Amino acid sequence: MTHQHDTFNRGRAVVDLDALLAEPLRGGGPTELEYDPYTGEWVRTRGEGFVLAPLWESRSLYGVSYEEWHDVVDGGDLNAMSLVAALTRRWGAPRTVVMRPVMFQPLPCEPMPPVLEALSDVDNYGDLTVWGPVPAGPGGAARWVGVSVKHCDEKAPLVLMAVVADREIVEWETPL
Repeated sequence: MTHQHDTFNRGRAVVDLDALLAEPLRGGGPTELEYDPYTGEWVRTRGEGFVLAPLWESRSLYGVSYEEWHDVVDGGDLNAMSLVAALTRRWGAPRTVVMRPVMFQPLPCEPMPPVLEALSDVDNYGDLTVWGPVPAGPGGAARWVGVSVKHCDEKAPLVLMAVVADREIVEWETPL
């Protein structure tokens, strides 16, 4: 699966997400990032009980005008809202998992759930819209699905991310 660049197609994003849902998830081992062997581009992260992958990426925002920057960001938000609407029709109302505690974690701190750490490792701090459990895995196994859109800094491309997990995706409550 290679993700979409610049132009968004919701139907393709749904198909790519369905492909992630159909994959068996790893039962253990370290979290590993996977890269395209030809481009070197990051294509997914697999960890214990989860996979995350980009579904769409905007163009770079380096050197664009103020208006163009806002147009791209607004377009990314619209792409995410379109995908969320399609998935909500399929699975019902989602809930939100706020990523702010992951982004601003105090140090030292307790380890965070591996799926949230993996999102942090790829600089995706967008709040997740989450459904689940949904009967979507191999043999109808329960899965939790999350999507978010965010960029790691104001010049980086926006990334519409999908997360599929075999356990509930929950907010991380940082220890005080």
